Amino acid sequence: MLFHSSIRKDLARSFGATVVVLATIVMTIILIRTLGQATRGSVNPSEVMWVMGLTVLGHLTTILTLSLFIAVVSTLSRMYADSEMVIWFSSGKGLANFSKPLFQFAWPILAVIALLALFVWPWSNKQIQDLRERYERRNDIERVAPGQFQESSGGKRVFFIDKDTPNNQTGRNVFVSSVDGQYESITTAQQGRIEIKDGERFLNLQQGQQMLKNLNTGEIRITEFKDYQLLIDPSSKYAMSEMQSRTLSSIDLLKNPTAINLAELSWRLGLALAAFNLLLIGLAVASVNPRVGKSYNLALALFCFVGYYNMVNVGQNWIAAGKITMPVYTLSLHGVAFAFGLLWLMIRHLNLSWRNLLPLAITHNKAANA
Repeated sequence: MLFHSSIRKDLARSFGATVVVLATIVMTIILIRTLGQATRGSVNPSEVMWVMGLTVLGHLTTILTLSLFIAVVSTLSRMYADSEMVIWFSSGKGLANFSKPLFQFAWPILAVIALLALFVWPWSNKQIQDLRERYERRNDIERVAPGQFQESSGGKRVFFIDKDTPNNQTGRNVFVSSVDGQYESITTAQQGRIEIKDGERFLNLQQGQQMLKNLNTGEIRITEFKDYQLLIDPSSKYAMSEMQSRTLSSIDLLKNPTAINLAELSWRLGLALAAFNLLLIGLAVASVNPRVGKSYNLALALFCFVGYYNMVNVGQNWIAAGKITMPVYTLSLHGVAFAFGLLWLMIRHLNLSWRNLLPLAITHNKAANA
């Protein structure tokens, strides 16, 4: 059918162009951010492109949703501006009739968005976290080249280590200089090896001595030891947190329905539901008066998108804080958005306005009084 095919072709061209533009912008921003993380030592420089690709894949739900929304608004706005909508309206097609070809075009994209939000998003976060943790969990012995003085990851210690084991877990002729508050310590040992206890990394030194100097008083204390454990990185302790809920699969979130997990699940479901509701809102908001211009409608469409997505994020915070339950907020936000979009579409379809409704209401009141 000419009506359906022409609309789907216009939507496809607009959607494809928008995806390319938005993906390029997002990839550039993420690349700059990832390079900054690699400079700070949070990401392995050799894995920058892999981390960037996984991050873009995780944000693909937002890219596709926004691209679909922009494609609907821009395509229909152009049809209004070029008076094509007048032709379709004159042939008996109302605005609500555009919903069928619109959803015929959009349903594969909506399905991809749902799959990305529910399954690909946690997988990509898990992969990124594994890459970062594997890089950050490197013990400070692994960060130092043999025979060279080098700072540790935190920048508070200077190491000199001769590495002579294939697994890089043991080093000989260890030299450690560190500053902690008002104390400066210099530790030397014949041998050192990495041990992990309670999720924290320790450097176990054998046969050495430590010189501890008080920077304020100048007091020096020298201690010899046979076995000494030095805490390498106190920030490496692993704990279940809000960030880790992003790496759990949607099924695992349901199996462990804590407030944080339900908040994360609500956010994932919200992405898919928001994409569906934004189609209705985009169909309704695209109405443009050719004599007025389409700037107002585009600004209104952008406001609807930003406001809707912000409410999805706000709901995640409220659910995590225990202020509201997940079913109540999900039904309230997305149910109200669906009803609002459907009502707005019906008003546009019937060409109703306050100017038309007000005389009808006045006439009805007069007839009732008579």
